[in-house]
Amino acid sequence: MADAPRSHGRLSISASATPRDLLTPTPRLKGAWTARVITLFPETFPGVLGASLTGKALQDGLWALETLDLRTFGTGKHRNVDDTPAGGGAGLVMRPDVLGRALGMAARGAPDDPERWPRVYLSPRGKPFTQKEAQRFSKTEGITLLCGRFEGVDQRVIEHFRLEEISIGDFVLTGGEIAAQALIDATVRLIPRVLGNQASTEEESFSEGLLEHPHYTKPAVWEGREIPEILLSGHHAKIARWRKAMAERLTKERRPDLWRAYLAAQDRDPDGDQEL
Repeated sequence: MADAPRSHGRLSISASATPRDLLTPTPRLKGAWTARVITLFPETFPGVLGASLTGKALQDGLWALETLDLRTFGTGKHRNVDDTPAGGGAGLVMRPDVLGRALGMAARGAPDDPERWPRVYLSPRGKPFTQKEAQRFSKTEGITLLCGRFEGVDQRVIEHFRLEEISIGDFVLTGGEIAAQALIDATVRLIPRVLGNQASTEEESFSEGLLEHPHYTKPAVWEGREIPEILLSGHHAKIARWRKAMAERLTKERRPDLWRAYLAAQDRDPDGDQEL
């Protein structure tokens, strides 16, 4: 029998408990947003998620983390989780029967509605993960994340379990664990009370479709470089306008795709836009 999910929250779990018992919310974590991660390397969690504000929120029960060791669902003496690709080719593909058992275990106690509990496969061919997606995930009850390895997973698993394919960028990692931690971090920080100042999430990059403006702090002069005078003026309206202008300039220079979307959302013609 495969091992039940391992909890990384403030509560310990008993090895003798049944899978259903382990998935039943406890009073101290009741209602907390939960991430269930299917991985060949459960020891890599919580990783950086256990540090700083996300780690404190995890210990305080504001969110919960559970891992399922994919190897325990493997087949045969060596608990194999992969096999050669149909049609030939390099590499190995993760088996549908193994993944099916793991995803079935992860589904216990979770809503079947993907709007309430998304099931995500971290994949370089997935749709881009954006701040908008993080906001969407933060409003759900939880999420199941499948960390791929090798050449990927059998397509039938994606179709059968209606997995969303999500990518964190146009590059390839050796596995989905780093991507899963990035997705969880971006989502958890949007949960109320995780950040000390919730206004921080409203002023950062992408919150208004723009990259964030530059930041400065003491000392006023460093290596001959001064803090822009307007930031020391105490005139909040002028500071806000300066920050908005800088955010627009940076977005236009570095992310033309975001800039065009920003202008379109404001019914401004990108082709007729003037230099900032």
